[in-house]
Amino acid sequence: MSSVDEQPSKPLAKPTFSEAQACALVESVFGLKVSEIQPLPSYDDQNFHVCISRAEDTTDGAAEYVLKVSNTESSKTPDLIEVQTHIILFLRAAGFPTASVRRTKADNLTSLVSVDSGSEIKSYLVRLMTYLPGRPIANIPISPQLLYEIGRLAAKLDKTLEKFHHPKLSSLHQENFIWSLKNIPLLEKYLYALGQNRNREIVEQVIQLFKDEVMTKFHHFRECINHGDLNDHNILVESSKSALGDTVYHVSGILDFDDMSYGYYVFEVAITIMYMMIESKNPIQVGGHVLAGFESVIPLTPIERGVLFVLVCSRFCQSLVMAAYSCQLYPENKEYLMITAKHGWKHLQQMLDMGQGTVEEIWFDTARSYESGVSM
Repeated sequence: MSSVDEQPSKPLAKPTFSEAQACALVESVFGLKVSEIQPLPSYDDQNFHVCISRAEDTTDGAAEYVLKVSNTESSKTPDLIEVQTHIILFLRAAGFPTASVRRTKADNLTSLVSVDSGSEIKSYLVRLMTYLPGRPIANIPISPQLLYEIGRLAAKLDKTLEKFHHPKLSSLHQENFIWSLKNIPLLEKYLYALGQNRNREIVEQVIQLFKDEVMTKFHHFRECINHGDLNDHNILVESSKSALGDTVYHVSGILDFDDMSYGYYVFEVAITIMYMMIESKNPIQVGGHVLAGFESVIPLTPIERGVLFVLVCSRFCQSLVMAAYSCQLYPENKEYLMITAKHGWKHLQQMLDMGQGTVEEIWFDTARSYESGVSM
C-alpha cells in the first residue's frame, strides 16, 4: 500500500464558476452579451457552451462560443497556454477544423481572472473559442475508413506542426507532465487510487514493460509536437450522403489542445489507437486501420513499430489510473471521468492476454492490406 508521503501532494483546483458568473465573465472580459449558456463536460477545467445575442457586433461573425476556464495549476503556466492557443490558430490557418479564438477587450488571447473565495484568492486563465459543429465520434458507429482518416489526420497534424514557430515553444517540454507518454513511471505515485487488486497488478506489469522496452529506446524515436489527446470525444464529425445513399462521416472539429507537449510520432499514433478502441465492438482490429492512415503520411521505423503495443497499453494505464485518482478528488464528475474505464480495463486485459506478437500481427497485416488496395 502506498504511504501518504508517496501520494501526489498538490491536487489542482477545478474551477467551479456558476452559469451567472460565467455570463458575467464573457461580458466583462470579452464584451459580449450572453443569451444562453450551458455547462459542458470536462476533465479538470471548466467549459461552457455560450450563445451570444444576435444583436451583438462580433467581428468574426460567430454566435456560439466555448468559454474555457483553466484549472488553478494550468493557470500558473500562461506561456504554455499561449503557445497552445497559437497552435490552434496556426492549424486553423493551415486548413484544419480547429476553433478560432475571440480576443479580449484588451486585445489578448487570454485573461487571468482572480476570484476571492473567502479563504484565499484563486486565479484562472480564461479563453473564448468558437463553438465547432458536429458529434463526437464516440456517438457514432465508426467504420474502418473513418479510422484510417483519423490516423491520417493525426499524422498530418504532427507533420504540419513541424513548421510552427513561437518564442515560447520550449514551454511544450514538460518534464513531469503526467499525461506525457514519456512519464509512465510517474503513475506509480497514483496507484493507491486503484486499491490492492488485479487492476493494480496489470498496471504495475505494464509500467515495468515500459521501463524495459520503451525507455531504453527514446533516443531512436523521431521527436515532434503531439496533440496528445485525440480521443473519441475530442474529434467531431458531421455526416453526408454518398452517391450510393450511404451515410458518410467527415471530421468537422478537433478539440482540446491542453495536453500538447513535445513527444514522438509513435506516441501520437499509439494514443489515437487506444482512444479509438474504447467504444469499438472489435477493439483489437482498430489499430491496423489507424496505423495505416498514420503511415500513409508518416511511416514508422521498425523500432517505433516495435514499441507500439506497449505504448497503447501504457496509454490505457494512464487514462485508467488518472481517472480513478480524479474520481477521488471530484466524485461529482465520476460519469465523465470514468468514460475510458467502462471498457478500458477489459480491452487492456484482452491485449495482454493475446500477447504482443498476436496483436501486432493483426495490426500490421491490416495496415499492409491498405498498400495492396484491399483493406481488411
